[in-house]
Amino acid sequence: MKLLIVDDEERIRKLIAKYAVFEGYEVAEAENGMQAVEMARSDPGDLVILDIMMPELDGFSAAREIRKHSDVPIIFLSARGEEYDRIHGFELGVDDYVVKPFSPRELMMRVGAVLRRSRASQPENAHEQVQLGGMTVDFTARQVWINGTALELSPKEYDLLFFMVRNRGIALTRDRLISEVWGFDFFGDDRTLDTHIKLLRKQLGDYARYITTLRGVGYRFEKTLE
Repeated sequence: MKLLIVDDEERIRKLIAKYAVFEGYEVAEAENGMQAVEMARSDPGDLVILDIMMPELDGFSAAREIRKHSDVPIIFLSARGEEYDRIHGFELGVDDYVVKPFSPRELMMRVGAVLRRSRASQPENAHEQVQLGGMTVDFTARQVWINGTALELSPKEYDLLFFMVRNRGIALTRDRLISEVWGFDFFGDDRTLDTHIKLLRKQLGDYARYITTLRGVGYRFEKTLE
């Protein structure tokens, strides 16, 4: 397994690389966003660790360019932990968000968790669709349409929506959603779930009403709209 480590601080790159090699990963390094995009076009590896605040091309822009031609898992590094930055990162389809300063050992655990979830993703066996009014959820094609218009969801937004639709009418606790969608080895916090619910509701528009917040419990995807 190969990691692409992108950070304008050489000290941080070398620290991450040291732990990654110890864990058995191959590593490649880039010192800015432009270099990361160029390297990812030819060989993105199996996962990209991408700093946000960099010269020439910031991490947000680099991730956007990488996503144009690759679904490689991306973990953001940032000295800022504001909700806006997290939301923007998840909107771009990144898989995790780590705030500096961070523990290199925890970062490697997050890397392992993201890679395991990525490998575990498998297509559905039979063609499966659910029709909810003007919204079509196609599990097999991994697509969602609202009134004939396809939605552009991030990989994790698809995972979250598909799990909730399959379990519609059932109260889903926060712990269950996190463990089922992100995995038991997820090292984030509840804000990650809340951020993705907020993004998903924004994408669904009028159909966001299907997602009901259960205070103190979690969420429920309704079977029908009143």
